[in-house]
Parts: sequence; structure tokens; C-alpha cells
Amino acid sequence: MDNNIFYIRYITIFLFLFSSATLLAQDNEPIINQDSSGTHSLQEVVITANRYGSFRMNTAEAIETLKSKTIEQYQLRTSSEALSVIPAVFVQKTNHGGGSPFVRGLTGNQTLLLIDGIRLSNATVRYGPNQYFSTIDIFSIDNIEILRGSGSVQYGSDAIGGTIQAFSREVIFTEKPTWGSSLLTRIATQGMEQTMHSDLKLSNKKAAFRGGLTWRNFGDLVGGDTTGRQSPNGYRELDIDFKGKILLSPSSLLTLAFQNVHQSDVPVYHKIALEDYAINKMDPQNRKLAYVRLNQQLHAGILKSATFTASLQQTEEGRESRKNESAILRTENDKVRSFAFSTEVFASKGNYWSANSGLEVYNDLVKSSRTDTDQTNGKSIAKRGLYPNGASMSSIAAFTIHTFDLSKWMLTSGARFNSFIIEVADKTLGNTRLTPSAIVGNVAVLRKLTASSNVFVSANTGFRAPNIDDLGTLGIVDFRYETPNFDLKPEHSMQLQLGYKYQDSKLRGEFYIYRNALHNLMVRSRLQGDSIEGYPVYQKENMERAFIQGIETNWDYNVTQSWHFSGNITYTYGQNITKNEPARRIPPVFGRLAIEFKPKNWLCSIEWLAAGKQDRLAKGDREDNRIPTGGTPGWNIFNISSGYTMRHLKFDVRLQNLLNKDYRYHGSGVNGYGRSAVMSVSLTF
Repeated sequence: MDNNIFYIRYITIFLFLFSSATLLAQDNEPIINQDSSGTHSLQEVVITANRYGSFRMNTAEAIETLKSKTIEQYQLRTSSEALSVIPAVFVQKTNHGGGSPFVRGLTGNQTLLLIDGIRLSNATVRYGPNQYFSTIDIFSIDNIEILRGSGSVQYGSDAIGGTIQAFSREVIFTEKPTWGSSLLTRIATQGMEQTMHSDLKLSNKKAAFRGGLTWRNFGDLVGGDTTGRQSPNGYRELDIDFKGKILLSPSSLLTLAFQNVHQSDVPVYHKIALEDYAINKMDPQNRKLAYVRLNQQLHAGILKSATFTASLQQTEEGRESRKNESAILRTENDKVRSFAFSTEVFASKGNYWSANSGLEVYNDLVKSSRTDTDQTNGKSIAKRGLYPNGASMSSIAAFTIHTFDLSKWMLTSGARFNSFIIEVADKTLGNTRLTPSAIVGNVAVLRKLTASSNVFVSANTGFRAPNIDDLGTLGIVDFRYETPNFDLKPEHSMQLQLGYKYQDSKLRGEFYIYRNALHNLMVRSRLQGDSIEGYPVYQKENMERAFIQGIETNWDYNVTQSWHFSGNITYTYGQNITKNEPARRIPPVFGRLAIEFKPKNWLCSIEWLAAGKQDRLAKGDREDNRIPTGGTPGWNIFNISSGYTMRHLKFDVRLQNLLNKDYRYHGSGVNGYGRSAVMSVSLTF
């Protein structure tokens, strides 16, 4: 038996026996008084499932929360890498500056990304792994919510696998004028990281502000025992963020926010190592977001509150590439300007009915360019960019989500109508105007078994509208050359889920089983016999059906106030029905076990991360040079994290990959960290 499969099965058996024994030991009487200050409060509130605050325990969804405290404890480097400690989330890394979360077997433009309720996923988010979630400064995050198997009703296109939403750090009003600041410095061994972060807070009764500044320099990623330094991989980053709240009146709250993330010289390592490139990097990689939000309390019967949000976001991706033995340096630049406006109204009647309904408008405008420069004579030629310059994508949507609390039963249902206008005007491709639309809905029934447990069933329909990346791509993408297809239609999904939740003051556990039926999938189809610049030619078409199903379980147990155990395991199976082969990029079985010890001001944790071998590959996987011949080997990694907090000082150390093993997350373009240490010191005033 493969040792890694043995380890994964051992984790499964351990979690099953551990949860069963603990459940049998529980008092079956309802728990009347819960300690809300414990690690697992029954009153934990989540936002993403219904677009408004609802108790996590009574939400008929698979949703997890990652707090900034955990991010600090485990010295997590980027927003993408932070997701690797979340149950049922698998993070692929094409390069050191990237990181693409897989939720229930799907990633890229089939998993929706949000920041403070605003779409990070725009009109050029591509199919498959990408780097977009890494353009959120991890030091600006208060928490991240991961909603698995849902999100299209709440937020629109792309949430076929699920929704990941980052929330920026909150600011708090104070009775007296108050200010505070902090400074953090962090380094990693072998030159892999140097980071400086500072922030400043000001507040009083009616206004509160916070500003942050982050400077980062990442060296080449150093792998395990036989990998060594993977060069080039390092890059630089400079981030600024600001958030303020103003109490206009006792019933009116205004929020202002600005974020600017700038990354430069971000190499794509596998292109250089495997595809004969002398240069292949993203420079720059930028994201800017500004928004204003008004929260207004209402006193009009069942209408309780209204929220209005206007935002402007711009992403920029520059690319430089040159093949070995070629004098032509290709410089590309793609900018997407996204304007959005939303309004939503929250209504309720007593404790048994609540609803959130609203309208959303988004408009994305794409600017794309390319210049080829002959470095022997300095002559430059302007050419068509990756996308048609001036292409735009607009959407308008109406949604409504309702929850009924009927004592022992809870019913949730919702619906959304979304209409799009996509306009592409291009000399090479011609003029095209598409107007796709979609109607989706969801329904869930939850049965409260006791005060500490429930079971639910849910059905969620999702969709992904064709975007400008689908319609307008012309050029080299990964290991192929793409040409556009202007006859694409939305992808659709139907996900059925059965879930069980248990939670008291010491134990929290969940178990989910699901099946996601996918149809009308847009897939790249090889145009036989065609070849451009030495690359095979592909074109997207709505031509496939598939399904993904799986099992997820995670358990946390507080033995005492000082000792805490946690564990999770995820199994995913995907099948392409049309081709009668495995679905692409399906993660292997993976899981995590962790033990935490927290005596007074100390914290120490030991974690075991494991993944089985993935040799169940689609044809496209076998052609992907990031996946080894025969599949990605399984692996086991052990890490130790420790920290000590004084009055104003905090010290944290993380020892990674103690056994210095080589490993790679399935589908990644780089191997993971070898034996190394990450150390940080923070000072708070």
C-alpha cells in the first residue's frame, strides 16, 4: 500500500473514532447556557452565506472562517497561501507570486473571489489557476470566509465551486479620542522573505480610521532535500490600505476604503525551467480599489436597514517574455477598470422571517496592448494585445434571499436574475455583441436535532457567464495558443449537499457529502493540425458535461483552555461525462492534523499536512508540464509554530517542513518550502 494513502486513511480513521467517541460522551440534554467567550462560540456570525450576519451554526451551508489571529500565529505569507490551513481548500501555486484556491475541485473563473462584498473576479479572470487572490495584502485582512458549493444567488457569476470573501480590518469607535500604532518585521531563512508592516489607528465617538503600509521583498523559493533553490522566483511588493468610518447620525454610517497592492518582477518559474524561456514574468501586477458604503437603519415596518455601495477597482497585469535564442522581447499590458454599484435592503418579521434583496450593476472596461522589441536594433512594433482593446462587459442583477426560522426547522431559499452585455470590437476578430442571461436559485432545509447539532439538505444552482477572457483571448496561454469563439453560452451547475454540524463549548465538528452536476461547460478544444509559434492551437466551446462529488469533514476539540486539537480530511472525485475520463485538475485526498498548546502568554502548535498521490489524470493533465509523468506524488509535511506575547511585544517563529521533504501541491509550477524558519517581531503602542 502507498505510504501516503496509508497516512490519509489513518487520519480518516482517527477523525471518525475521535468524533464518535466524543459524541457518545456528550450529554444529550439541550445546552441552555453556552460560554460565548470559548474558542467555538455558538454565536459565531458569518456574512457570505446570506449577504448579512447570520449564525454560522444555523446556516445550511458549508462555510469556514479564517481569522487574522490564525494568520499571524502560523506566519502565513500571502492571502492565497493562508487558505491552505482551511478545511477542504486546496491551494495550487503556478509561481511564488501566485496561489489559486481550489474549492470542491474548481478554481479560476469557476470560483468567485470577493473583497468586502465587491467582486475581485472581473471580466478577464481566466479558466484554471491564477494569482488574483494574492493581490490582497494579507496584513489588511480581518478574516476570510470560504463558502463551499454556493454563491451564485448571492453574488452572481463564477460561484460554481464556491465563494471566497476577504474582509478588511475593522475600525472601532471609542468613547474618548484614541490613537494607536503597530510595527511588524518578518524574515525567513535563506533570503526567502523580508517584510515590514506598520499601521496607525485614530478614533473617537463619531469617527474611526486606520491606515496600513506594507513593504515586502521575497527571494527565490527554496524547496526540499533534492529541489534546492528554484530560481527565478522572488519578487517585490508595496501595499497601502486605508479604511474609515464616520457616524453621520445614530442611524447612518458611512464607510470609506482604499487599497493599493503593487507587485513587481514576478517570475513564472515553470515557463523558464520547462518551456525554454529566458524571461517570463509579470511586471507590474497591481490592484487598486476604492469604495464608499452607506449603512442606513430604517424604521419602516418590516424594513430594517439598507446598504448602498459604490466602488471603483482597477487591476493591471504586465507581462514580459523572451525565448532563449530569440532577440524579440514581448511586452504586454492588460488593465481592467471595474465600476460597481449595489443597493440591498434587509427586512424581517419577528424572529421567524428575514430577507435580503437588492440590485447590482457592474461594468468592466479592458485596455490591452502588446509591443515586440528587437533587442539587436531596439526597433519596436505595436501589436494586438491578449484581449481586444476597449472590450467591455456589463451586468445587471436582482436577487432576493429569505430565511424562515420555525423552531426546530429552518428554511432558506433565494433567487437571482443576471443579464450581461459583452461588447468586443477588434480589427482582427471583428465586432461582436453578446447578451447572455441566467436565472439561478437555491433552497435548503435544516433540522435542529438538539441545541448543539443539526442536519440539513440543500440544492444550489450556479452559473458562469462567458467573459472577455473566453471571448477575446488571442495568443499564448500556458502551454497552448488560444483563438476566440464568439458563440459561447453560460456554464451551469446543480449542487446537492447533505450536511451535519455539531458544536458545543468544547467540540465542533462537521460532515458534508455533495455532488455537483456541471453542464454546458466551456472547455478548450484542440484544433487538430493547427500550430502557431510552435504551440498547439485551442478554442473554447460549450461542449462538455461533468460531475464532481466528494466528502469533507473537520473536527476541533478543546481539551482544556490550554490544549486544542483539530483535524480535517477532504476527498474529491471528478468525472468528465462527455469524454469519459477524469475531470481536470482534481485535487488528491488531503488533510491536516494540528495540536495547539496555549499556556498564558505562550502559544505552540504542531501541524501535519498530508496529500495522497494523484495519478487519476485527464488528458489535459497529462499534457500539462506542471504535472509529473504518472501523476503528482503524495507527501507528508510537519511544521511547528510558536509565539510569545508581552505587553507591547509579540514574537512568532514558524519552522517549516521539519524533515526537509520534497513536495508539490498537485498542478503547481513550483515545489513547496524546504526546511526553513520564519520569524517575526511586532510592537504595538
